[in-house]
Amino acid sequence: MATLPPLAERMRPKNLDAYVGQEHLVGKDAILRKAIESGNLPSIILWGPPGVGKTTLAYIIAAQLDRPFFSLSAINSGVKDIREVIEKAAVLKNKNENLPILFIDEIHRFSKSQQDSLLGAVERGLVTLIGATTENPSFEVISALLSRCQVYILRNLLENDLLSLLTRALKTDEILREKKVTIKEHEALLRLSGGDARKLLNVLELVINAVNQTEVTLTNDLVLKHVQQNMALYDKAGEQHYDIISAFIKSIRGSDPNAAVYWLARMIAGGEDPSFIARRLLILASEDIGNANPNALLLANNCFHAVNVIGWPESRIILSQTVTYLASSAKSNASYEAISKAQELVSRTGDQSVPLHLRNAPTKLMKNIGYGKEYQYAHSYEGNFSDQEYFPEKLSGTVLYEPGKNPAEQKLRERLKAWWKGKYKY
Repeated sequence: MATLPPLAERMRPKNLDAYVGQEHLVGKDAILRKAIESGNLPSIILWGPPGVGKTTLAYIIAAQLDRPFFSLSAINSGVKDIREVIEKAAVLKNKNENLPILFIDEIHRFSKSQQDSLLGAVERGLVTLIGATTENPSFEVISALLSRCQVYILRNLLENDLLSLLTRALKTDEILREKKVTIKEHEALLRLSGGDARKLLNVLELVINAVNQTEVTLTNDLVLKHVQQNMALYDKAGEQHYDIISAFIKSIRGSDPNAAVYWLARMIAGGEDPSFIARRLLILASEDIGNANPNALLLANNCFHAVNVIGWPESRIILSQTVTYLASSAKSNASYEAISKAQELVSRTGDQSVPLHLRNAPTKLMKNIGYGKEYQYAHSYEGNFSDQEYFPEKLSGTVLYEPGKNPAEQKLRERLKAWWKGKYKY
């Protein structure tokens, strides 16, 4: 038993019919399934959180297409490794054999030069690239490579998906089916998994092995007891990724620079990508501070660019400065709330017509039918302001931006009141 691979590996499905989740991609008549079944698969990027089946899907694709499978991890592979795979692919092509799938796990961790080294092979069709990433490929994959790939988004597994995995493991795994395991309560298992199928199966295996009996009844208390005792086995940096970044962001939002810099140190110790941290600070600067302190976004933007120039270990100082500044800043989510309200309004009210006076009139015909007529150019009026209507008629007077209760936005509120004189209820 000790020589067997972990349960998560033993339960890795071998075909699409056994694959759990991602129905929008690989369900009946879904887009990726059609591409696989046609044999005409482009290079692709699989983007999604950990444990939703990116690696498994790559293996299944290679098996179903009967293609050689080369796998590289961006953490421990360099340009030399990429070139060796490309050379092997060229040999296969010269022999008229099936061209390989090149799977690159955590492709977001590849440097620009490493990604550049892939371009030629992808362009010439020497390999079909399948990249897996937990990060937005628009930020992490160079545009030249991204333009040659289709991006497919994998979603978090649903509760039913996770329960299906548990049931299948207990019924089909060569070790677990020899035991009598009853799941009386499953909430702790699902919560500890965080939607990660691999982590779910790891936790299940850990608890059953810890109990070490032929008959096991799983309850929430039992699961929490044994997982807490053995948490170190499962709380590696990659698996704590989302929990720690959540604590980090919430500490800054909660204006606690001490806790925030602690979680920053935890991420540094875990080998987190500094660009990922800096990008989250950029988002927070708008979402949680916004117009309460516009300098926050400027500092966060400069931090993002600086860490990409400086690198470790000096970037920790730049990140620390930015983190402590953002945590200590006045807070407002008014801009975030405004766009959320606006999007909800658009989805509820549909496509309202643009008022004629706001429309562009590049042709004589458009001018003749009233496009742009009676538009008031704000700079031609006192104070660079005209109180004309800018909303579609049915939405006139709708308030979407409510300035926050902080000194900077109070000034904005007073200015808006003075301009609009009661039209918007500030």
